[in-house]
Amino acid sequence: MSAFFSWLAQLPALAQVPIVILAFGVVVGAILFFVEVAPRSGRIYTAIRLAVCVLAPLIILLVANSYTWAIIGAGVLGLGFFYIDYRSRKGAGYLFQLVGFLAPAMLLLAIGLVIPTIQTTVQAFMSARGDRFVGLENFVWIFTQPENVRIVLNTIVWVLIVPTVSTIAGLAYAVFIDKSRGEKYFKILVFMPMAISLVGASIIWRFVYTARPADQEQIGLLNQIVVLFGGQPVDFLSFSPFNTLFLIVILIWVQTGFAMVVLSAAIKGVPTEQMEAAELDGTNAWQQFVNVTVPGIRGALVVVLTTISIISLKVFDIVRTTTAGNNETSVVANEMYTQFKNFEQGRSAAFALVLFLLVLPIVVYNARQIKKQREIR
Repeated sequence: MSAFFSWLAQLPALAQVPIVILAFGVVVGAILFFVEVAPRSGRIYTAIRLAVCVLAPLIILLVANSYTWAIIGAGVLGLGFFYIDYRSRKGAGYLFQLVGFLAPAMLLLAIGLVIPTIQTTVQAFMSARGDRFVGLENFVWIFTQPENVRIVLNTIVWVLIVPTVSTIAGLAYAVFIDKSRGEKYFKILVFMPMAISLVGASIIWRFVYTARPADQEQIGLLNQIVVLFGGQPVDFLSFSPFNTLFLIVILIWVQTGFAMVVLSAAIKGVPTEQMEAAELDGTNAWQQFVNVTVPGIRGALVVVLTTISIISLKVFDIVRTTTAGNNETSVVANEMYTQFKNFEQGRSAAFALVLFLLVLPIVVYNARQIKKQREIR
């Protein structure tokens, strides 16, 4: 295996591209084959079992370079398939087939989520090098240092302002643009920032906020406007504590389009009979909105608020691209990366665990709301 990658690395760049594309196509084709074609044919299923029992040991042999592990892998796979078939004939195959279908997903979930979560949790109670148990020392350091308390407070400010303003703005757009002339064009304009990555949006707004000395020409939009009206250039990204609010504007600008699209679709789903009945009762537009529209889109409002809240809690790109956390603008996710870069793995893991605990209640609340909506339906 290492010889193959060494050979691939020695090829010219133009020659590597088609090989990588071909390998990607083979993997995608294999996945589609196993998912779409194989379940429809018993013979194909038998062939797949045979291929797995043959190829898996070969892969183990190439990776581990051990015949012992290759033989053990072949034996385990063979016994596993034999036991599943045996239990199927005894009438207990459904459970084992279910386990067989769930096993790959559970394995990927364990590798990508469960194991890293456990490792990070353990690391949060260890020293920087991970060789000594320090208990709650890392968390005490987070909540006793003024700069770290400021980081946590900044994160809370983000999660309080961004979801509220984005949802209100998106709802206002959805209500006022709904069924208006040129509705789709207005929605495209509002939704367009969602097509930009957060790094790209941060670069755009960093130029908007850029400040130059008063004797030089301003390239930042805001400072150019300030100078045109006779003012002095302002370094918006260094002007604490309002610089955090200027960064928050970037995420609001991006997420308003998401809120508008979801809430607009929800508003269109409100039954017209309810709106007509409210109109016949003599209610005005505001009363119809408060008493009919908002209750009808409550589920969508919860989804939008919780989704944007989670995005706000783990915001990293905007802060890192614009200020790198300087001038009292850092947040938990950015500080987690900063500590990791400084080889403080214990403190970095502690920040990650704090972020996880902040996100967890929102995720639980969202799941409960979705469950309630299903029960109502």
